[in-house]
Amino acid sequence: MTTLIATSVVRGSHQGESHGGVYLVDFEQQSVNMVIDWNAPDIDWQGRGWDRGLRGIAFDGERVFIAASNELFVYSPDFQLLASYRNPYLMHCHEIAVYQRRLYLTSTGHDSILGFDLDENRFCFGLHLVRVGSSFQGAPFDPEGDNGPGKSNQLHINNVHCNAQGMHISGLKTAGVIRFNGRTVTRSVRLPQGVHNAQPYGDGVLFNDTASDKVRLVYPDRELSFDVPAIDPARLTHTTLDDSRIARAGFGRGLCDLGEGLIAAGCSPSTIAIHDLETVKTRSLVTLSYDIRNAIHGLEVWPY
Repeated sequence: MTTLIATSVVRGSHQGESHGGVYLVDFEQQSVNMVIDWNAPDIDWQGRGWDRGLRGIAFDGERVFIAASNELFVYSPDFQLLASYRNPYLMHCHEIAVYQRRLYLTSTGHDSILGFDLDENRFCFGLHLVRVGSSFQGAPFDPEGDNGPGKSNQLHINNVHCNAQGMHISGLKTAGVIRFNGRTVTRSVRLPQGVHNAQPYGDGVLFNDTASDKVRLVYPDRELSFDVPAIDPARLTHTTLDDSRIARAGFGRGLCDLGEGLIAAGCSPSTIAIHDLETVKTRSLVTLSYDIRNAIHGLEVWPY
């Protein structure tokens, strides 16, 4: 089986010890190794999104990109911090993705997608999305200029996925996947409200149906689904904290294709499941923490 890299986000109160950070999870050995510690003193998280934590993960050559709320961090494969980049239009970043020498980032707080040039190491592309009736419009902007969009979270964009058919964008309030083909913006497929990680998969769409506690793969003529793993309530910790920002148990978020008919899906508290699309069964499960404040966010195959 494979090794995954995952971000575990600490939500809400930070009272007492917490276990947010970045992990390497070896499913074959059933081992977990924290490689970036949320509580480590060498990074001032309070000035870098604090309760939003570390989010999306992507790779380019020997560089590991990890997004915080308003900053893009660059690490070596042994997790030495190489650089970091900010942009005034990057706010509440969620998932990120690499495609054809660009890294694309979801700027949830500006209803936008930003593009980062991987060769010039600068923000080079911006696309602001707005709902117009039952459809959407996209307005390109220069992320290095002064005329970008203001703060807005009408769509809560949380995922971007690129392939030869275009850029596929989705969020909690898009009610589907929005496709940008370089010229026009259209809704390519309708989905329930409240989804995470929606992405094309063959001639279907794969996504976390978070509100229904399901992972779904929907084809034009059929559907596969997996239950988000149920965690024994007796094992949960920090359940007495009164904080609406804390993710509930079973909140499904984090999703990646492992190949050979397998997918990995995350949920809270900090649990990763491997699902088999051929047998429609869950093959393996690892829980990083039973702290209800901790939730999986980014989830990718470790390439090194």
